[in-house]
Amino acid sequence: MRIAIISDIHGNLVALEAVLNDLKTESIDHIVCLGDTVSAGPQPCEVLAHLKALNGPVVMGNMDMWCLEPHPGRGKSKNAKRGNEVRFWGVRRLSPDDRDYMRTFQATVEIPLDTNTNLLCYHGSPRSNEDGIASHTPDEEMERMLSGCRAMVLAGGHTHTQMVRYYADSTIVNPGSVGAPVPAGDRIRRVLRGPLDNLHDREYPPWAEYGVIVWENRSLRIELRRVLIDIDLLGKKTRESGMPYADWWIQNRYPGVVSEV
Repeated sequence: MRIAIISDIHGNLVALEAVLNDLKTESIDHIVCLGDTVSAGPQPCEVLAHLKALNGPVVMGNMDMWCLEPHPGRGKSKNAKRGNEVRFWGVRRLSPDDRDYMRTFQATVEIPLDTNTNLLCYHGSPRSNEDGIASHTPDEEMERMLSGCRAMVLAGGHTHTQMVRYYADSTIVNPGSVGAPVPAGDRIRRVLRGPLDNLHDREYPPWAEYGVIVWENRSLRIELRRVLIDIDLLGKKTRESGMPYADWWIQNRYPGVVSEV
């Protein structure tokens, strides 16, 4: 059994396509998306179309819920307001069919690895898509978030940080973020707070992250992967999308891209 896990695409189709192209040469039984599919990026509808075509399970992320019931962020700075406009622009692009599809996303997804072994997928934790499990989360917090959950392998996203951690009898995996991996200087944070209000403060690395879980002969192998994305193509697609503050978005995420004014 080989299962690819992807998470936190955030409307970045160029990054998603880089991951899917990387998987083309492999035998993958399932692709599971752990949520936060479309918000704060230039290609929300295109990302949903690709996920529909994959026909795999999708977990409901906190920002997926936000897209179905949007409300303004609390940030008052100029850049926070720009980020707010970017997110609302993405919501306005979603069609009724897109919203109906997002309403099918599940709180958790369970996949049997064999007759006695399961993989449990969620966004933040099995209890809440706003929780964040980090490598240094205290055991008492882990007990609160995982109490009653019985699975050999647990997979979640939300923190945008790749991780493998062991807790009790479970192995916990975070594949990182396809569309917005956390910058190196931010990885000591426990979780990302809020709907990426401070995206202007982060210089995102030029790769997409994902994971592969392999269960063979009752042996578990976890692969955390990174694949480079075409930043020039992302800049082109962002400017063509009609997203407000496109050059601001590109320059603050990937300063190496030269703005076209």
